[in-house]
Amino acid sequence: MSWWGKLLGGGFGFMLGGPLGALFGAALGHQLDKGVNINFDERQGASADTSNELAQTAFFTATFSMLGYLAKADGRVSKEEIAYAERVMQNMSLSSEQRQAAIWLFNEGKKPSFHPDEILLQLKQQLGRRRNLMRVFIEIQVQAAFEDGVLHTAEEQVLLNSCRMLGISEMDYRAIVYMIQAMGGFEQQHGWQGQGRKQSKTAGSLQLADAYKILGVEKSATDSEVKKAYRRLLSQHHPDKLVSKGLPEEMMRIATEKTHQIKKAYELVKDNRFSLR
Repeated sequence: MSWWGKLLGGGFGFMLGGPLGALFGAALGHQLDKGVNINFDERQGASADTSNELAQTAFFTATFSMLGYLAKADGRVSKEEIAYAERVMQNMSLSSEQRQAAIWLFNEGKKPSFHPDEILLQLKQQLGRRRNLMRVFIEIQVQAAFEDGVLHTAEEQVLLNSCRMLGISEMDYRAIVYMIQAMGGFEQQHGWQGQGRKQSKTAGSLQLADAYKILGVEKSATDSEVKKAYRRLLSQHHPDKLVSKGLPEEMMRIATEKTHQIKKAYELVKDNRFSLR
């Protein structure tokens, strides 16, 4: 049974508490104690399964509420941002109940009464040392910010603050932004694909440049550096590893798509480097 099924069935005694617990409880129509916040990673004898289920609940709650907050950051929620949130829900193959909860959380994040720092602080506490999960969380938020084709100053401030709260450096944030851009979130919005169809040579060079951005290395990087970056990214986005650490099972498809793009980028770079073949 998934984390969601256990939650609804009371199979693991939901005790997330804190602002995330209160927010999620309200999304389900339940009243949960705002004052209780148990980080099972820091308790001796705690069940690893329980810890992961709480992390999954926290990740789900923070993801959709922060998507709503980010969408409203520039003053208006665009149809593209709403469509992206819906696409995330669709990719997760959410049940009717899960979808309703996700929509409620998204709308709650848009309200003036929403407190993002409280949500992010508890998310960091709940995820503990699961840094790859924090990275995936930021990647989802960055992708959302690029959906309307413009990274607004207000949106970037939200993203930078989210990274600060989660302990992610600005350098790592910039690397995530470059990766998301290269994967098409921003460049497609600006018609680079259309230009590429007119000039195949330009398209090829752009694709190769994007491949290096996805891998997070310069074109001048050595073969060893390219391989190391590729293996690190694969490890960071490995779906099974992420789920075992607390990524909701429903988000496996998102992680799988990322690994597919990373592999494609590496293949393109390898094809253009005789020494890597």
